Amino acid sequence: MGGWLFFAILSAIFAAATSILAKIGLEGVNSNLATAIRTAVVLVFAWGIVFVTGAHRGISEITTRGYIFLILSGIATGFSWLAYFRALQLGEVSRVVPVDKSSVVITMILAFLILGEQFTGKTIVGGILITAGVLVLAL
Repeated sequence: MGGWLFFAILSAIFAAATSILAKIGLEGVNSNLATAIRTAVVLVFAWGIVFVTGAHRGISEITTRGYIFLILSGIATGFSWLAYFRALQLGEVSRVVPVDKSSVVITMILAFLILGEQFTGKTIVGGILITAGVLVLAL
C-alpha cells in the first residue's frame, strides 16, 4: 500500500469520527462558535506537530505564491467548516456527510480544469457513481 493511500484511509477514518463527534458536540451550541472552538484545537494541534517534528525550519523556504495559495486554501477551509457545522446542526449526519463528500467530484472536475489532470474511464465512472450515491442518500 502506497504511503498516500495509508494516509488517505486515516483521513477518511478521522473525518468520520469528526462528523459523529461534532454532531454530538453541537447540541445546544451555535455552529459558528463550535467551528471556532474546533479550529482553535486544530491550530494548537497542528503547530504542536510542526514544532515537535522540526518542520518549522521550513517556513523561510515558502514562496510568496505558496503563502498566497495556502492562505486562500485556509479561507476555503474556514468557509467549508462553517457551512459543514451548520449543516450538521440542521440535518442528519447520514445525509449531510454524503453531500459534503460530493466535493470529491467537484475536486476531480477542478483538477481537470485547473491542474490539467486527465480524466480516465475510472475517474468518470467513479465520479458518476459518487454523484448517484450522493443523490440517493441526500434526497
